[in-house]
Amino acid sequence: MTETDDHVYLTLAEGDHEAEARWAYGTGFADPLLGVDTAVPDGVSGADLGLYCQLLGDDALVLAQRLIEWCTRAPELEEEVALANLGLDLLGQARLLLTRAGQVDGTGRTEDDFAYWRAEHEFRNVRLVELANGDFAFSVARLLVFATARRALYRKLAAGPDPVLAAVAVRGEKELAYHQEYARAWTVRLGDGTEYSAQRMQAGLDAVWPLLEELLTGHEVELRLGLDPAELREPVLAELAEAIAEARLTVPTALPMARVGGRAGRDGVHTEALGRLLAELQCVAREHPGATW
Repeated sequence: MTETDDHVYLTLAEGDHEAEARWAYGTGFADPLLGVDTAVPDGVSGADLGLYCQLLGDDALVLAQRLIEWCTRAPELEEEVALANLGLDLLGQARLLLTRAGQVDGTGRTEDDFAYWRAEHEFRNVRLVELANGDFAFSVARLLVFATARRALYRKLAAGPDPVLAAVAVRGEKELAYHQEYARAWTVRLGDGTEYSAQRMQAGLDAVWPLLEELLTGHEVELRLGLDPAELREPVLAELAEAIAEARLTVPTALPMARVGGRAGRDGVHTEALGRLLAELQCVAREHPGATW
């Protein structure tokens, strides 16, 4: 490992990476939907497929907003650039997923309709992605958990029945590989650093761990589509345990975050943090309805 290889974004300015097609920022990838059949596959409910794309798209949209909030607030300028561009990756995934949702669910809604003109209870993201950023260690821990679980899911979706969702997953898995690498590198750096940095990193992991369960618990629409994320539980937990061990930290044992009346984020039940996030995300569109820019 070279001096710059320990940080996935440190070498962006070095060398010619155009041929590698591996860097984030949405560059280096061909149009994932070029030539893809957009018809709803035989035997698949358009309503179910649309809702499923909405679940995944909401996760990506909300976490993108949280990551971009680190601009001007990250410990170093370089981390502001890195986190913002990870957020842009997720925003690109959200746009494709929410557009697909509107195509197949019969409503004809656009990505903007989904992003700007829904109320809090209409969002179906997991609660993990909506919580306020907290300190840097918390955000690193959240990114590690989310990227690990979502990357495993995208690997499965790449061979799924919907060609559009499969194409999004193929591209998204490449992006998430670097999200996961970035988060893991910082987890190790903080966990295997000073006593204080290790305490902060462990606290971040402890705080996000109760929220992991929602990513690994099948919603009814996932079960109907035969895409139960519970099947990914063992490999996801194994990957996370490996990263935590490398950081010389302890795998948390906290119980899952309580549901409200048996319902959680996938059912439109959220924490107060989502309302505040949406107020900022949606304010310009709602102040100037119909505007274009």
